[in-house]
Amino acid sequence: MNAQPNLKRLRTFIAELATLLDAKPDEPTILARGGDLLRQLVSHDDWLPAEFAQPDPERYRQYLLHADSRQRFSIVSFVWGPGQSTPVHDHRVWGLIGMLRGAEYSQNYAIGTDGRLVAQGEAVRLEPGQVEAVSPRIGDIHKVSNAFADRASISIHVYGANIGAVRRAVFLEDGSEKPFISGYSNIYLPNIWDLSKENLA
Repeated sequence: MNAQPNLKRLRTFIAELATLLDAKPDEPTILARGGDLLRQLVSHDDWLPAEFAQPDPERYRQYLLHADSRQRFSIVSFVWGPGQSTPVHDHRVWGLIGMLRGAEYSQNYAIGTDGRLVAQGEAVRLEPGQVEAVSPRIGDIHKVSNAFADRASISIHVYGANIGAVRRAVFLEDGSEKPFISGYSNIYLPNIWDLSKENLA
């Protein structure tokens, strides 16, 4: 997008979410108020640095944008190449997903009475500016897919932990779990603290 990304938006989001969590609210409050904050962030597509918006031809990418120093939350950009999708997986913590660019489908699942994986309702299509929530309390198992077969899509995810280090699971059709830890696609974080150019303006 812009040659000089507007990183102030990301800094503001981080500060406001940290302030919210400092008050030790319950999960419904985190999802409601945090969702409003994320909605404000993804309503603008001028802040994500290009390095953290690059698709891969083989698989989706999860770029770490910020990890709270106490690991209370992390922020990632999910970059989907054309037609890419996740396996059915869970998170084990609360999460917020905000659509920044393109569109994606999220299909929820549950474990049925026979122990097998069962789709729950229709897939939800997320458009830019929209936010949805996940957590073990409200529904934590889903599959996410790029809605487009011919271009990339990007969503911004916020989780109630350092998500790249959380032991979670991929689910097979028979309901069995395959443990995984996702890690991140990037080695370096965006430098959101170099204010030299902004302070010159």
